[in-house]
Amino acid sequence: MKPTLTLLSALFLASLLPLSAAELRVASVLADHMVLQRDKPVAVWGWADAGAEVTVEFAAQKKTSKADAQGQWLVKLDPMPASDQPRDLLISSNHQSQSISHQCTDVLVGEVWLGSGQSNMAMTVAGCYHFDAEKAAAKFPLIRHYRESSGPAEQPQAEGKGAWQACTPETVGGFSAALYFFGREIHKEVGVPVGLINTSVGGTPIESWVAAEVQSSDPETKANYDTRLEAHRKFDPAQAPALHQKQLAIWKAASEKAKANGTPFVTPPPKDPLAMWKLKGGPSGLFNGKVVNLVPYTLRGMLWYQGEGNAGNPGLYHKQLTQLVTSWRTLWNDEVPFAWVQLPNYTAPGEGWPRVRESMLKTLALPKTGMAITIDLGDAKDIHPKNKQDVGKRLSYWALGTVYGKTVPAISGPLPAGSTINGHAITVSFHHTNSGLKSITGGPLTGFQMAGADQQWKPAKAKIVGKTVVVSSAEVAQPVAVRYAWKDWPDYSLANGAGLPASPFRTDDWPVVKK
Repeated sequence: MKPTLTLLSALFLASLLPLSAAELRVASVLADHMVLQRDKPVAVWGWADAGAEVTVEFAAQKKTSKADAQGQWLVKLDPMPASDQPRDLLISSNHQSQSISHQCTDVLVGEVWLGSGQSNMAMTVAGCYHFDAEKAAAKFPLIRHYRESSGPAEQPQAEGKGAWQACTPETVGGFSAALYFFGREIHKEVGVPVGLINTSVGGTPIESWVAAEVQSSDPETKANYDTRLEAHRKFDPAQAPALHQKQLAIWKAASEKAKANGTPFVTPPPKDPLAMWKLKGGPSGLFNGKVVNLVPYTLRGMLWYQGEGNAGNPGLYHKQLTQLVTSWRTLWNDEVPFAWVQLPNYTAPGEGWPRVRESMLKTLALPKTGMAITIDLGDAKDIHPKNKQDVGKRLSYWALGTVYGKTVPAISGPLPAGSTINGHAITVSFHHTNSGLKSITGGPLTGFQMAGADQQWKPAKAKIVGKTVVVSSAEVAQPVAVRYAWKDWPDYSLANGAGLPASPFRTDDWPVVKK
């Protein structure tokens, strides 16, 4: 079920209740050092005494609104061009002979992007490759980063916590790395100030970031939502330490067994369930605590880096990601461009990671969406790969090419565009073949598999023919389907002329055999 504007608007409005009267308050994200979105009406909102007149002044504009019966007020500034000239935004209220004012200083106008997800979005520049060099070069005072620092909540929260910081060598270490490296490219190429809003929490599933009403009203996700909600409510903090010790013992035994057998064991130790319970809350907990309070801050677009937390139940992820994109756009009442990072290569059991990657690929059917393919940027033993520079650059290629109309090497790596069976071979065509397909290594293509009607997968040979790849196998006389890079840590070999890798894919829709 597609979330309706009425449903999500009602959810938002119900959350905007003032905490106390006789005051003027402004949404927490509207603060010193912020960047306002250029060329779009800019929302400024907050709370005051019911019936109070509120005036907003900025850049030669003066707009007035009146707080409603619940004390809510909203002003829309007229669209403005980009400006790197720091200015103050003044908000004042007059009611019953009382005058109150609030001032935001050092305000710029440019491009604003919101980034969300789990630990790979939360991962800071300080944790990335070449931090010393990145720190020394981070002299970009027109790039601003806002970290939303609120926790989860049982109900939607009108107000959050956070602060804007200008990018300097002293501050950049705490910025979201994926957002910063993306924003740095946008700033350099577009030449305007860039605001980056970071609302992310490590170890969280996508369920935490989608409204309860959206999940529970859709037959495909209702059962999962109900199960997670029940588990959250039944969680007993007093029993958490014993549970954690039990989980650690199981993990340690598995680790020692793998070591004795001489086999790799990269599963990280289990996290403290009490800490995670507090960190992510129940389903919708982070949506309530870390998303609603940012609405309706005016944005250019949104970025998402998550999926690891749903690899254990990948069958729902396409629906869940679709829900997140469509419901957030509906909540903001703006079909903003939206892109995500496809899960990189990583050693994990089963087919959860390939299936989440596939779900991300399928969700590109939504309008104005994009995906950074990172199948070559992972780390076999570290779920937090340190090369966020290329993650940000690939996201920026999509944004620069589609949102800003700039010339870029390619907006994406090759994406499958269909396949045909021709005797003993299957021909796969691709979108985004910019300057032609090629082998990453320059040698034969690898990573392809083929199966017949028996669904038994065999190694396959592949060769590039124009904008297609022709796949065959001596072990499959009558082919039915092809898979490429279909593994947690796969062989990958196919790229376009810009050097961007192709997305993993499969042409079948057969049930996945759990191993």
